[in-house]
Amino acid sequence: MNTKHASLTSIGTAPWKFLLLAAALLFSYALPVHADDHVEAPAVTEVEEEAGPVDDYNELLEAQGEYAPAYDFFTTSMLWTVIAAALVFLMHLGFATLESGLCQRKNVVNVLFKNVFIISIGVVTYAFFGFNTHYPGEFNGWFSWGGMIGDLNADGGNTWGYGGLGLAMTGFGDFIFQAMFAATGATIVSGAVAERVKLGSFMIFAVLFVGVAYPIAGSWHWGGGVLADMGFKDFAGSTVVHAFGGFGALACVMVLGPRKGKYTENGIKPIPAHSFPLAAIGVFLLMFGWYGFNGGSVLSAEPGALGLVFTTTTLGACAGALGAITVSWFMLKKPDLSMALNGLLAGLVGITANADVISVSGALIIGLIAGGLVVVSIIFLDKSKIDDPVGAISVHGVCGVWGTIAVAIFGTGDFSMATQIKGTLLVSVFAFVFAYIVFSVLKAVMGVRVSEEEEERGLDISEHGQEAYTN
Repeated sequence: MNTKHASLTSIGTAPWKFLLLAAALLFSYALPVHADDHVEAPAVTEVEEEAGPVDDYNELLEAQGEYAPAYDFFTTSMLWTVIAAALVFLMHLGFATLESGLCQRKNVVNVLFKNVFIISIGVVTYAFFGFNTHYPGEFNGWFSWGGMIGDLNADGGNTWGYGGLGLAMTGFGDFIFQAMFAATGATIVSGAVAERVKLGSFMIFAVLFVGVAYPIAGSWHWGGGVLADMGFKDFAGSTVVHAFGGFGALACVMVLGPRKGKYTENGIKPIPAHSFPLAAIGVFLLMFGWYGFNGGSVLSAEPGALGLVFTTTTLGACAGALGAITVSWFMLKKPDLSMALNGLLAGLVGITANADVISVSGALIIGLIAGGLVVVSIIFLDKSKIDDPVGAISVHGVCGVWGTIAVAIFGTGDFSMATQIKGTLLVSVFAFVFAYIVFSVLKAVMGVRVSEEEEERGLDISEHGQEAYTN
């Protein structure tokens, strides 16, 4: 029997149940309702007031002074800042996965180990001296060595005292977000020198590149130095982070030389990636983390800016992939997955300098050009016998420069092309020279390259005595 019909039959056979239910409902609606019933009921409010939470909240509001009406915005912005920092941290998983996927299986442990070291040493050195070198306060515009961070809540832990409306976060929020950026430069280099670099030499280089060179270059722009005085525009670091890492990588690769057997008398010998699934996962993790990289650079949860930055970031990335697919298919006669993946990253790098000042059409054009550029650059470097297993120099260096210059072309503001070129040249040349000198000194003192036998066997066994795969 249908259950709906069964319930009706039950009521029909016992009408007294229906009448009792109706009477109860009528009685409940007939009870008087007083406006003050809802006020008197929650006596808990008085208990809470005596216990302190309300007083504590009122004290927090009073501490905001003229900013008190926007305290909830401050709290939301601080929450978004630490979420963005976590997303940027996730990018290091993306780098590790992408690099290990594009390398040979005999070098996967080595790639992963370097990525663990880079994020660890990057955050620690940033706490010891990087942060206060990056943001030195009063200095000559070029260099001021900083000490270790202290109590960054001292000037406004629960108030707007640290940065006001333009920097809606606490001191510790600012530190942890910027610390996640710091290690990125050496991570870019890690991919370019993969499969033949000595682990110890690279670790020493990473300490100096991340701990010393990056905070100095960053202080020129974000610390109020010479680039800031010039009016240089680089929203989230197409130059200060990506071109910095890309041209540092170029210097190291030139000192290190190509992988054994890559360039022969008969031409270029491809060294295939061992896992395209890992590489693809890495790229999508990087794109996901980029929402924190660019979105967090708004430095608050201001709705209009966040929506624009998320949109331009996404459009730039997707246009970059389409640009790379089109150009590589035309040049290589086949649709190349590695080029498509690098195109996605190229679009992201290209959009990073300008995501907050461009239109939808501008984002699409910038990304599309970046995608085409990365293909041409990778092929050109390969023909020039500059061996970059993951395309880091092209993705971060070349497209970082393009994205910074694009500010003057597509940005909705008064941006100088000469200033943009001058700024990106200053950072790129500094990164190249610093890396070239440090790597050359390491080469002379302790060597930077494993032996041919070790390279042939694989760095997993020769450097670590471990294998990523057991079969």
